[in-house]
Amino acid sequence: MKSLQTIRAVSLLLLLLLLLMGAHIDGYKPVILVHGLFDRPQNYEILTEFIKQAHPDTEVHVISVYNGTTMRSLRPLWRQVRGFEEKIKPIMEKSPDGVHLLCFSQGALICRAILYKTAHHNVDTFISLASPQAGQYGDPHQGPRYRNNNYFLARINGDRPDPKMKVWKENFLRIKKLVLIGGPDDGAITPWQSSLFGFYDEEENVVEMKDQNFYKEDLFGLKTLDDRGDISTCVHSGVYHTRWTYNRTVFNDCIEKWLT
Repeated sequence: MKSLQTIRAVSLLLLLLLLLMGAHIDGYKPVILVHGLFDRPQNYEILTEFIKQAHPDTEVHVISVYNGTTMRSLRPLWRQVRGFEEKIKPIMEKSPDGVHLLCFSQGALICRAILYKTAHHNVDTFISLASPQAGQYGDPHQGPRYRNNNYFLARINGDRPDPKMKVWKENFLRIKKLVLIGGPDDGAITPWQSSLFGFYDEEENVVEMKDQNFYKEDLFGLKTLDDRGDISTCVHSGVYHTRWTYNRTVFNDCIEKWLT
């Protein structure tokens, strides 16, 4: 009798363990990958494999639009935002438990604009990988020209007043975590600290995120996210711009833990 009870107890424990493992696997949120400039979905096969090895059965969606080495990825960014949005929204709608957004380079600027525009998005974690979030070089001595003539970055960073910013900020703050990844050997993002929302002042000194006007005035929600404890930064040296999505160490250290 005791041996039968023991067998039953062990069987129940094994069943419970299997159920818990199944619940954990089923609990992985879909991951949406958005490419960068002159990029293509095939370049994300290794990153997709990293994700599936770390979190088996995760749905990974690599968005295929405005890709390749043609001029398509140079089209106006607001137009690209609409194109990516049309591909991403149906994935969100089919994922009631939420999704993760992992976006590379120019793609992360597009992703941020999509988050601004989408009132009921269900993005859990937004990972910005090696993206010029605060700008890409430019001339820090030409502030007025930038504010008056840039219709994308100046608007989403609050450098150019926009009546939609209040709503954009509310929508952006629906995310639960913002992960910013970059490094000093990127070689393309200039200054590399732009990946972490840092940029040059008029004397060409790099001003870090917390000293930027858009952070101090909380124009689009960075300070609120930081006060919530929901901004994570990850800096890696030795990684060139086109190698971020292929680097296993970067994935292990900066990305994997956020994709549950």
